[in-house]
Amino acid sequence: MPTNKNTFMNTYIEYFLNKFDTPLQNPVLVFSLILFIILVSPILLRRFNIPGIIVLIISGVIIGPNGFNLIAQNSAVELFSTIGLLYIMFIAGLDLDLGDFRANRYKSLLFGVFTFAIPLAIGYPVCFYFLGYNSDPSLLIASMFATHTLIAYPIVSKLGVSKNQAVAITVGGTILTDTAVLIMLSVIVGNHQGSLDYTFWIRFGISLALLLLIMFKIVPLLTKWFFQKLESEKHSHYIFVLAVLFFAAFMAEVAGLEPIIGAFIAGLSLNKLIPQSSALMNRIEFIGNALFIPFFLISVGMIVDVSVITHGYTALLVAGTLTLVAIAGKWLAALFTQLAFRYSRIQRSLIFGLSSSHAAATLAIIMVGHRAGMIDDNVLNGTVILILVTCIVASMVTEKAARKIVLAGAETDTDESKHDANCERLVLPVPPDLNFEKLLDLAILIKNKKSTMPITVFSVLPNSKDAEHDLLPVRKKMESYIKQASASESQVQIRATMDYNIPSGIVRTAREFMADIIILGWSRHIGLIDKLMGETTDSVINNSDKMVLMCKLITAPEVVKRIVLLIPPFGEKEHGFVQWFDKVSKLAQELSLPITLFCNHRSQKDIIRMLKKEYSGLTFNFRQFDDWEDFLIVSRYIKSDDLIILASARKGSVSYINLLEQLPFKLEKHFTENNKIVIYPQRYESSLTILQGFDDLSTSTISKGLESVQKMGKNIGSIFKKEHDTPDYDEAES
Repeated sequence: MPTNKNTFMNTYIEYFLNKFDTPLQNPVLVFSLILFIILVSPILLRRFNIPGIIVLIISGVIIGPNGFNLIAQNSAVELFSTIGLLYIMFIAGLDLDLGDFRANRYKSLLFGVFTFAIPLAIGYPVCFYFLGYNSDPSLLIASMFATHTLIAYPIVSKLGVSKNQAVAITVGGTILTDTAVLIMLSVIVGNHQGSLDYTFWIRFGISLALLLLIMFKIVPLLTKWFFQKLESEKHSHYIFVLAVLFFAAFMAEVAGLEPIIGAFIAGLSLNKLIPQSSALMNRIEFIGNALFIPFFLISVGMIVDVSVITHGYTALLVAGTLTLVAIAGKWLAALFTQLAFRYSRIQRSLIFGLSSSHAAATLAIIMVGHRAGMIDDNVLNGTVILILVTCIVASMVTEKAARKIVLAGAETDTDESKHDANCERLVLPVPPDLNFEKLLDLAILIKNKKSTMPITVFSVLPNSKDAEHDLLPVRKKMESYIKQASASESQVQIRATMDYNIPSGIVRTAREFMADIIILGWSRHIGLIDKLMGETTDSVINNSDKMVLMCKLITAPEVVKRIVLLIPPFGEKEHGFVQWFDKVSKLAQELSLPITLFCNHRSQKDIIRMLKKEYSGLTFNFRQFDDWEDFLIVSRYIKSDDLIILASARKGSVSYINLLEQLPFKLEKHFTENNKIVIYPQRYESSLTILQGFDDLSTSTISKGLESVQKMGKNIGSIFKKEHDTPDYDEAES
């Protein structure tokens, strides 16, 4: 009996140990090990200030076939590695500020020329004369120096400097130089094999044109339709985006390009439809940075063979030469770019760090040449060492430069601006009959990312005998808004309060939270009492000195194609002009939208003077507009997918005219399909007209009462006016 027991135990132990034979074969165990490395290795080496990217690459070296051989280079590893590389390029396309890219497209083109031509010009003579290779192999190896992979891009994205102009031109130059190198690879191999003829160019041109047509014409329309039809199915949005990503990568491969080019093009095509602060963008970055991109970095380390240093003098010479030429070529390209555009040394380091890492595209070029018999094992092994060294150098240089840029930006902020940025407060009263989710999305888009204060969502209930009973379901409903905001990593606090008067409850709550901006929903129905006594929004606007946004969002902000901004005469002279103009500009930047401004000539000159100092990455178009009495003339220029923003004003403000009171009604009547926002700028507290006691009673109060009587008479007439009557136009104040 004991013998049988011992035999069973030995068999079980042997069975258990066989599961750990290297390389590991069990896919669950392999996946568990990689997840464990992704989790633990950056934590263990963080105290040594080693970038996480380098840690993951070194971990790949240790567990790879050339290390302890824990994991083999199988199809599953290659699949996840490919997904990670495509993810890096896709996120780079999504993060790219298209407005800044358009403004700096010539800079990106020039950098692309530098980072392509300089390494090529240095590499070819070195390979041909110093290393002694023939013409075609020398040209192939030199093209390897010109390409680079954005290994360090997650660093600038994490530190929040991806909008820096140096990053924008580097990303733009990457796609240009990689495309040129991969086309050059096809030409070199075709020439070596004798298959380079006119049919090659015809097939390549047609495939590339078809790819661009599908990605920039058909895919955006299909995506917009899908997002609108399945607006509530948020998980479907992410699956759809992934499908577009891999379809674009496949189409690029069919066109004769590398899949990474297709992934980048997919990011560009969806750039305007996925705002940076949206929940969808947060999901894309979270899954990529947590799983796919670390998997790719580990796979890069798995191809490194450090034993090549023991293969003799020739192997060391080739590896050292290739690495030195690769780093020198990219550094000179960054230097020429700095001199051409008068960038700082930190920006030069950032460009060099981002563009100096060689990985997938480099390895692809060398593997193609090796399979074609154009290069030997020394170049292949030397390239692997080059990949390890350049990835380490790129990661360290990029992180150091990005941190300096962040610190430099923080030092240039004044104490007041820091306080304002860190303490910006937005409040949103929940309307009873509106789609509040879109209002919350808008608040998340325009909120200053430096602010540590949560968005306040509250509901004001009538103070009746049933008020306490109504509080519980209202609070439960508002809890869903916390989940909505948390999907985009935004903080929301909720509150339900009671008041005898809803407008006064909104104003009181806004004061309690010291709000900077109040975002109101645009009521769908205007009742008789509202027309006689003034709407709820009017009461909030007149009794608050803070910036108020009155919004009616019919469609999601992501499907808007342009912002139409209407500024009345002297609108730029308002106390709160800079504040609300910053918010409109931030919204345009988040959605990658151009802004068309309707204003008079004087306002245009003042605004252009301001634009020269700020907002360089945005596209502004001006249209002369003076006839505010015939306001509907602007309908000739407005399309159904435009976001209309009217800069209104409170009574007593420098830009106030009587016409502004009727414009929200006209917008509602004549632009029913458009998203609309009416902005009431912040004003000085001294201009707040609230009766707080008998001391405030004066002739100005009597005049305001007369104005209210006149307004009431007009509203009574509008109630009984027939629908087909011509709308009245108020005369402007002289």
